[in-house]
Amino acid sequence: MDQDQTTSPARQAALAVVTHLRGQGHEACFAGGCVRDELLGLTPGDYDVATDATPDQLARLFRGARLVGAKFGVVQVRKLGVWTEVATFRSDGLYSDNRRPDEITFSDPQSDAERRDFTINALFLDPLADQGDWTRRPGGERMSGRVIDLVGGLADLDASVIRAVGDPHRRLAEDHLRALRAVRFAARLGFDIEPKTAHAIAQHARELEGISRERIGGELRRMLAHPTRARAAAVMEMLALDAPALEEMPRGAARGHVRLAALPEDADPALALAAWMLDRGHGLSSADVAPTAGRLRAALCLSNEEQAAIVHCLNRRLAVLGEFDDLSLAGQKRLAASTGFLPALGIVASEAPELAGRVANRVTTLAAEPGGLAPDRWVTGSDLIDRGWQPGPVFARVLEDLYDLQLGGEAADREALLEHLATLSVNDDGEARTEGTGPNENWIGPS
Repeated sequence: MDQDQTTSPARQAALAVVTHLRGQGHEACFAGGCVRDELLGLTPGDYDVATDATPDQLARLFRGARLVGAKFGVVQVRKLGVWTEVATFRSDGLYSDNRRPDEITFSDPQSDAERRDFTINALFLDPLADQGDWTRRPGGERMSGRVIDLVGGLADLDASVIRAVGDPHRRLAEDHLRALRAVRFAARLGFDIEPKTAHAIAQHARELEGISRERIGGELRRMLAHPTRARAAAVMEMLALDAPALEEMPRGAARGHVRLAALPEDADPALALAAWMLDRGHGLSSADVAPTAGRLRAALCLSNEEQAAIVHCLNRRLAVLGEFDDLSLAGQKRLAASTGFLPALGIVASEAPELAGRVANRVTTLAAEPGGLAPDRWVTGSDLIDRGWQPGPVFARVLEDLYDLQLGGEAADREALLEHLATLSVNDDGEARTEGTGPNENWIGPS
């Protein structure tokens, strides 16, 4: 195991919990994803502990314990300044709400392993085992602790396989969000989904429609936040999970994910959604941008900010593809400084690399000019009000026109802009004009 794994605060805290429970005569071990990750040489983000101690016993053994899920045998305890989730070994009853068991029975490690979703997530680790009893990773090197494998998870880790524990149809019936979890693990770890498990997922894909939109959105965010997002999308489409998850027609697995695959590793999930929609044929025209973002918001419970990010990205992409070269200097600076421009340019690079390169070079040149792409305004709304202008549509338009003159280099400084402002008035059609020009000279003017 890497040094930073064994010394991570989360692991040290979990180890302290296990040590304390063992000292009080209880069984205790690491459980679930942290064991999987350690076997793969990864550093877990958090550690879970499984034990035969009941929630009531845990509350007595750990001062300040949080009974956050005592109904399901889950308690949070604090050691070394870190909160660790501790769960009592259990077996589950029926899942009538397709999310949580109606009832549980405190049991033993075997039953606890058999209730879990996938074999690679059903492993336990005794971190206090003697060195002579330590386990070897699939790659051959020794790791700290002895793995307790009751469902064949080690063999599946070695074979790079995602396999449901027991009957895959039953595991999915308990909570069909497990179908998306299977995709996420397969993509993130570079594993294949075992054929019987994959068949069950595809066969029951439509049952995903019964899962809450919020949970589906959360799972997709986790997929799309990871660099393996393009593979996740491909597996979803191959298993027919895309249509019920996104609430749209199935796409099929034949087409690629050029835009999604081209995103930077740390791309935001909202940007990844925008790229995926383009790969699926949505958002390709200005008329389709808002409806696409609206459908995604409803299907995945997106926030206002996430929906806006998708709209900005799709619109900026269209602007780069369709008009960047024809924009004025001010227009180019405004576009380059706008929200969503850089993500959109990244997507354009996967579609029209020559154009994207030319635009990127132009933006670099503009950014190097004095003031950059978005310099502070020489003339503000306060300046207009001081000169008798009243806030309103014309007020806003005049303010932006003055900023365009500044961005385009058509005014040398603030004084030049204020001199220009002094020549402007508003005619009775509500238009700002330079006095003495145009067919209508019945000026209302600033009041």
